[in-house]
Amino acid sequence: MTVRVVTDSTAYLPSELARTHGIEVVPLHVVVGGIDRVEGQDITAAQVAAALREYTIVTTSRPTPTVFAETYQRLADEGASSIVSIHLSSQMSGTVEAARLAAAEAPVPVEVVDSETIGMAMGFAVVAAAEAASSGAQVPAVVEAVHDRLGPSGVLFYVDTLEHLRRGGRIGAASALLGSALSIKPILAVRGGRIVPVEKVRTSSRALARIEAMVVEHVGRDGHAVDIAVHHLDAAARAEQIAAQLRTIVPGEPTVLVVELGAVVGAHVGPGTVAIAVSPRPGEPLPDAPAMEVAGS
Repeated sequence: MTVRVVTDSTAYLPSELARTHGIEVVPLHVVVGGIDRVEGQDITAAQVAAALREYTIVTTSRPTPTVFAETYQRLADEGASSIVSIHLSSQMSGTVEAARLAAAEAPVPVEVVDSETIGMAMGFAVVAAAEAASSGAQVPAVVEAVHDRLGPSGVLFYVDTLEHLRRGGRIGAASALLGSALSIKPILAVRGGRIVPVEKVRTSSRALARIEAMVVEHVGRDGHAVDIAVHHLDAAARAEQIAAQLRTIVPGEPTVLVVELGAVVGAHVGPGTVAIAVSPRPGEPLPDAPAMEVAGS
């Protein structure tokens, strides 16, 4: 019995991780100035950032059920006896719906999981699923491994402006911040599959320091060692600085990756965005040493 794992491009899994674990990645699409592009194949995040700065219309679209059906068929042909397909929040995209439509007609059983999150908060869970599958676990245990990582995970992010989220219709409860968007720097989070406001501060430096402090608080509450990804769009230096700080202040010697946001999420959050995905590792308790004091907390 062979279980294969599928996800979509908004996990932003580093390609080496996906290859190493045999994870199949189905891309979403970005439409820039009326031209359809495939994320990760024929458009870069930098090109999206440039288009947004030039006020070019940028929209996104889910993979079609046909694309999922072809993926599931190919994996079955390669010997998969079942498939676990893990995707970005259904509150943000119709990708889960497309996967479920294809799963109903697939030649092997397909379990579709709505991660209720995005980025490497989903990506770390996808890797956990692939590790479980490679160890011989069957679908129920693979899905359990996914939820064990998703449950305590979180995503916090800073955006230079809420305008891109507003245009894309993804702003949700954070719309309450629009009236003061020029005078505040919002800290947002993905909770229950939606983007919600968490706090607002006056400067970008304070916002980023506060996010770092919130990551430390999150890790302390959960009590487990963590994997962390610092995502960014056209803000590499800022992301590297944050990653270096997190390696110092987060207890338990966390794995901290710097991963550029792709075109799809980038189209909604805009240039300058930094997002931090935190994924506790079940079964790996933190050492007893207390976390260091964090500036801005």
